Amino acid sequence: MAEALKVGLTGGIASGKSAVADAFARRGVPIIDTDRIAREVVEPGQPALAAVIAAFGDAILGPDGRLDRRRLRQLVFPDPERRRTLEAILHPVIRAEVAARVRAVTAPYVVVAIPLLAESGQRDTVDRVLVVECPESLQIERLLARDGETPEGAAAILRAQASPAARRAIADDLLANDASLSALDDAVDQLHERYLALAAGAGSRPA
Repeated sequence: MAEALKVGLTGGIASGKSAVADAFARRGVPIIDTDRIAREVVEPGQPALAAVIAAFGDAILGPDGRLDRRRLRQLVFPDPERRRTLEAILHPVIRAEVAARVRAVTAPYVVVAIPLLAESGQRDTVDRVLVVECPESLQIERLLARDGETPEGAAAILRAQASPAARRAIADDLLANDASLSALDDAVDQLHERYLALAAGAGSRPA
């Protein structure tokens, strides 16, 4: 049996990727969330957590012995070299787990949510890329409400991510998430039909 068509779902922070993933899930599409996998592989007792502690020290652990993700983010976010060190530890583990889960999928296609797909050079791990977009002002508004970020902190996060142009450069499909949930649902409907047709061989997959 052929492997499921892999649709990489990405977009800037607070662009609405989770809402899009939820809409596909309501249509019975399997969702592989790399953020969730990233949390699972650093649970206590996992080899990746031991490697992260060896690289960054016990200060990244909370009182319960679990990884303090906020503290780790504060440590590596301003330092590109530390970010690369962390990525070198986690990315191979996450990729291996994603590949295993894709192999287990029996549906025509699977959505693989990869928030930093453009930044991490993982375009070759999926057959098609869906980029969710919204205005930067809306991203900042959502970050302030959702994460309690300051305007300066939200702007810094956006600057550290790939630009909208860089994400569009790897996109096969664009989804504007700046209107109503009903409009978003309609857009996902159209994409769902397109991906089913591609998976069935009615279109050609990108190289």
